[in-house]
Amino acid sequence: AVSPAADPGVLQRYGATIEYILIPGAALVGALAMFGLFVALFGKNPLDLYFYMYQGAFGTWFSWQNTLTRAAPLILTALCTALPAQLGMVIIGGEGALLIGALSATATALAIQGAPPLVVQLAMVCAGALGGGIWITLAGALRQYRGVNETISSLLLVYIGLAILNHLVEGAMRDPSSLN
Repeated sequence: AVSPAADPGVLQRYGATIEYILIPGAALVGALAMFGLFVALFGKNPLDLYFYMYQGAFGTWFSWQNTLTRAAPLILTALCTALPAQLGMVIIGGEGALLIGALSATATALAIQGAPPLVVQLAMVCAGALGGGIWITLAGALRQYRGVNETISSLLLVYIGLAILNHLVEGAMRDPSSLN
């Protein structure tokens, strides 16, 4: 029997899998090492810092909830980039879809305040997804019907989304009892 290390077909069969694991793993180890050197230059122990980073992100149930709450919008924004990439489109303005989705969800919650919490949450999820999806569809529509580069249009749509957010938050959606 030939050992797996001596088998020349192993690299052909598992090369892509090894590459997908090895390259990100090496990048992570290299980044941790470089950051550790930077921390050590300031006279601090990098291992202590890594322990506290782990504790802050995953050490308690609250830490897990906080990490997931902060990661969810970033993951959804990444999805806004990844799905159009499957069609060959380069969308870098996912933040605009995030803003409009958040505004849609908030407007929905304000519109149905008296409903049961589960109904409000489900309506917010649907409205947020629909609002963000329609917003990023604008970049695709501009490409399809006007020939505008989707990378530029999606990026510029972020500024329009931000202006709409500012207008509504400081205007129609503003809490009259709030000082700010």
